[in-house]
Amino acid sequence: MSEISGGEVIARMLQKEGVEKVFGIIDGTYFGFYSALHRLGIEIVTPRHESCAAHMAGTYARLSGKLGVCMASNGPGVANLLPGLVVEQADGNRVLAITSARRPSIMYPDRGGSYQCFDQSGVIGKIGKWSSAVSSFDRVPELLRKALRKSYEGRPGVVHVDVPETIMNGKFKASVAFWAPHQYRNTVPPAPSSEQVAEAARMLIEASAPMIHAGSGIIHAQAYDALRRVAELLHAPLTTSWAARGLMSEDSPLAITMPHVKLNHQVRNDADVVLVIGTRIGETDWWGKPPYWRNPAEQKCIQVDLDGDMIGLNKPADVAILADAKRFLELLGDELERRQAEIKLESRRARVAGYAKTMKEERAGWDKALADMAVPMHPAHIGAVCGEVFPKDTVLVADGGNATIWAMFYHHVTVPNTVISTFKFGMLGAGTSQAVAAALARPGKPVCCIIGDGAMGFHSQEVETAVRNKAQVIYIVLADKQWGMVKMNQQFMLRPFKTMIFKHLDPDETIKADLGEIEFDKLGQSMGAHGERVSDPAQLKPALERALATGKCAVIHVDVDPVKHMWAPGLIHFKKMHEEPKG
Repeated sequence: MSEISGGEVIARMLQKEGVEKVFGIIDGTYFGFYSALHRLGIEIVTPRHESCAAHMAGTYARLSGKLGVCMASNGPGVANLLPGLVVEQADGNRVLAITSARRPSIMYPDRGGSYQCFDQSGVIGKIGKWSSAVSSFDRVPELLRKALRKSYEGRPGVVHVDVPETIMNGKFKASVAFWAPHQYRNTVPPAPSSEQVAEAARMLIEASAPMIHAGSGIIHAQAYDALRRVAELLHAPLTTSWAARGLMSEDSPLAITMPHVKLNHQVRNDADVVLVIGTRIGETDWWGKPPYWRNPAEQKCIQVDLDGDMIGLNKPADVAILADAKRFLELLGDELERRQAEIKLESRRARVAGYAKTMKEERAGWDKALADMAVPMHPAHIGAVCGEVFPKDTVLVADGGNATIWAMFYHHVTVPNTVISTFKFGMLGAGTSQAVAAALARPGKPVCCIIGDGAMGFHSQEVETAVRNKAQVIYIVLADKQWGMVKMNQQFMLRPFKTMIFKHLDPDETIKADLGEIEFDKLGQSMGAHGERVSDPAQLKPALERALATGKCAVIHVDVDPVKHMWAPGLIHFKKMHEEPKG
């Protein structure tokens, strides 16, 4: 029996889980925890804001497939952490938050007037998957094991353990057993039954127009090859949730990409059998309802999910399968190969060829904007030029309203799990720290962050985090000095006819929608990054090439035409998405 702090118990348990990085700002209230991390060789990555620690943990988890861990100190530290946890829960990333709390005698319940004290576990329990406050040292292992068990059950999200500073830092005489993960949580992905696989295969083989709709469950299961194999065997088009873009190379005619919104609707209405896998079919999927999807009476649905609560959540399932996405797809692929001769491909090929023709025509229409060489530049150039300059496996982080839309419409994804954003929450400012985590998750590779000037203003201090951690993030700031998406909405609300005729209103005709100048290139330079400013589209590619050649973090301030930037493609669909479907 030896003396050990509660913080060291947590650190050693995380070491058993294979945790290599923990994100958070150091604080004396959990010195026992982070000093143990340091001794054990677990890297502590310190951003400049606790919310950014949560975003970094979530992005790191999504890209690495490992547990993302963040920490925050009691009171203001936890309060700052909350926005990040809300986003990571919404986007379904596996995050464990460890927080310090005031001593038990004044914390739960709050004695009244306690310094830096609020119901931390209660609040996080409302926004995450699970949360618990530790009441005594001897319960630390039990409650952390429960948190980890909950973390790996069902859909990934946020779990939380709140530890009083007296337990976190105090030394206790104890003999602690450190269990291996398989001793307290399931480590074997659940498989479907052979009957379920056979029935799914039968329905998909007999379908006249099958399709697949997949979500982030494919990313968490790392089931890209298995998904592609099934899609190709069936010659079934694939649509994805926004957050799962690029599950299959967009060079494939089977990949019906997110920007082709009307085509997505057509594919989902044409299909008589749909395989839904690893997705809730939420609002950004139009809830799976008509008129954006075929009527359920005319469309059979096979739904596969690791989380039983997701099955039949928004669209009725004819075959409900509780299973790991990768395991299911591997078994389905084997069954389809065995019955390959039964699959009638001729009509399916003709249908997919028609979809490919539509995508090619729409792309040609969008690409006309690239001929616009006016100064300041048309925002279409940014995504297109990044595709020419960055390696194909580069992670793109997109942040901001219109900036994200322009990035999505002109970015081509050929490598899975290389697009990061807050697609289920639309949180501005998360991208600056997400990009740092992406670089740390994939060391030696550059990261491209396309971000609006409004979003960059939220957490621009994380450029210094990138510099300090030698993360080669190239921040490309689309600067139009306005809240563009909001301004567009105001214009249609205030002066719709003038807006349609002139495309914009005079400065005094909108409400607080304009911003002042921030020279982001110089701001980046002040933090040790390479910085350049570009307005001419002809100079964008050379500037990005110079930034990459430095081998370090860079900030490229790109002046974009404010009116053209405001008229982002597909905005009508974004508006329609917010309306409840009539079907």
